[in-house]
Amino acid sequence: MRYLAVALVCLAGGMLPAEATEVCPGNPDAIGTSRTITVDPAELPRIGRIQYRTTLPLEDHEVVITFDDGPLPTYTNRILDVLAQNCVKATYFLVGRMAQTYPDTVRRIFNEGHVIGTHSLSHPFSFRNMSEEQVADEVNGGIARVTAALGNPNAVAPFFRIPGLSRSNTAESYLAERSVAVWSADEVADDWRRGVTAKDIVRLALQRIEARDHRGVLLLHDIHPATAMAVPMLLKELKERGYKIVQAVPPGERPKALPPKPDTAVAQAGQGWPRVVEGSAAAAKEDAPKAPLHRKHAARKDRDQALADKLAKKKSKPQTAEKAEVTGTGTERGFFSFLQ
Repeated sequence: MRYLAVALVCLAGGMLPAEATEVCPGNPDAIGTSRTITVDPAELPRIGRIQYRTTLPLEDHEVVITFDDGPLPTYTNRILDVLAQNCVKATYFLVGRMAQTYPDTVRRIFNEGHVIGTHSLSHPFSFRNMSEEQVADEVNGGIARVTAALGNPNAVAPFFRIPGLSRSNTAESYLAERSVAVWSADEVADDWRRGVTAKDIVRLALQRIEARDHRGVLLLHDIHPATAMAVPMLLKELKERGYKIVQAVPPGERPKALPPKPDTAVAQAGQGWPRVVEGSAAAAKEDAPKAPLHRKHAARKDRDQALADKLAKKKSKPQTAEKAEVTGTGTERGFFSFLQ
């Protein structure tokens, strides 16, 4: 009876069991998501110290994780699995044609609690040379296709990242008029480079975060196998170094969840971006789009399949992936060239 009385007193006094305070139930080693911050484009129209003087109001040892260029099911789903296992929420900047091709993956991203912004219609690297009409076509086309994939305009955040960070006054002014925040980044991890390994990505990400006041918006790409291998190692290292994950959300109400899309349409061959190694359905394999922007640098099919097989073998041991030597697919010459 004495032990029972002590237990009741502890509960009455607010002393909850340790399990109730876990940042990620079922995974005591997870880093979790420590808090959310609301980002209003009217108050913070430009984000990221790589290019701008302003960025998110993060505290010491806080990081916002973002992903560009997807979705590409083979690698996007692998990353989503890891984020879910670690209760981490991220921000995705989706390419319109990719969202049109893989709406089921787009809905999975949203339904698992991540924020979805946009990254143009077709990912051109010529934003700095575009007219306002051309900028409008790319911006509005991307938003329209991501909205169609989600089926609800309130599910799309007013966040936009210019492809290749190829900023221009024309693009920034147009986005500001639409009350859309322009996201650059505070740190990049070079995960788009040819020959980069998962270990390289983790090392560069940590090195650059720590060099910028131990905080920042980190830019990654969810279309590369090396990134998919790096994410679990990166989250583990961030936690061990005392970092916390923050999620940036738009103002206003968002739907809590979206139903599955009844008709999953796959873009016709030759109209998508970039080439797909392995789709989420047989139809995607048959009609997977090829990238006009990336065809020159596309890897051979046999190498892509080998990478996919290697990634599958690593699934049960994600923390040992750092020794795998993998190369990103769809790498483009001159990407982020101003950083080199």
